[in-house]
Amino acid sequence: MGFIIAIVLVAFLLLLITANVRIVPQSEAYVIERLGAYLTTWETGIHFKIPLMDRIAKKVSLKEIVADFPPQPVITKDNVTMKIDTVIFFQITDPKLYTYGVTQPMFAIESITATTLRNLIGELELDESLSSRDHVNSAMRTILDIATDPWGIKVNRVELKNIIPPKEIQEAMEKQMRAERGRREIILRAEGEKSATILVAEGEKESVILNAEAEKQSAILYAEGRKIQKTTEADGEAVAIRTIQNATAKGLEMLKEVHVDEAVLTIRGLETLAKMADGKSTKMIIPTDLTNTNYMPKKIVK
Repeated sequence: MGFIIAIVLVAFLLLLITANVRIVPQSEAYVIERLGAYLTTWETGIHFKIPLMDRIAKKVSLKEIVADFPPQPVITKDNVTMKIDTVIFFQITDPKLYTYGVTQPMFAIESITATTLRNLIGELELDESLSSRDHVNSAMRTILDIATDPWGIKVNRVELKNIIPPKEIQEAMEKQMRAERGRREIILRAEGEKSATILVAEGEKESVILNAEAEKQSAILYAEGRKIQKTTEADGEAVAIRTIQNATAKGLEMLKEVHVDEAVLTIRGLETLAKMADGKSTKMIIPTDLTNTNYMPKKIVK
């Protein structure tokens, strides 16, 4: 009987010890209370608590938390009501302040986010609120980070997820966008036609210049060819004249060498004249000095 009681006591002690051993996982923290008062904060590792005295008041995640809040109605400076939903990225830096600093921390963050968003958008007109997302995001992050610091919360980033203006504003914006696109299309088409006209004109200009250059080169080559031709012809004529003169001079020298007198030359001239008279010519010119006699006709015989 005593052995069984001992076994029961050992089992009870083991069960009691096992129930009061806790292992805190990575990126988490446990807030511990003793007799209802804050005792300590357990970080990653193995911990023991005293039975019936210590209790885990809250398990806190130290990871970055993403809170997506539903659209909130806001009014711009020019009295346009629209809805904006925000996304908050935050981390718990102090588990104790997060546990005891505020009741329902997520509700508190959502409420202060909506209030801050209304204040910021209320200072902007519709067009400014649509084009100033970065400014609104930065301002909200700064304000929320300061406001949530007493709660042990660090706001890392704030993003305006959607900005939903009223339906009539959306229709007006769509019409304006279509008109702007039409205007841009007309401008692009006009610029394209202008560029095409300029290219055609430049092409025609280049064509005229090239044709003129070709005609110029053709004229230069033709002139050079004519020049070479005339030079060649002149050189040929000069050579021919020199050849004739050389032949005549050589003939005269040969006549002088064989002692040909004027009588022989006169007879040769008469023979040549007779041959000319046998032709079809109706006019004939008779030399004035055929012989050394006084017969010297100087008229034209028909």
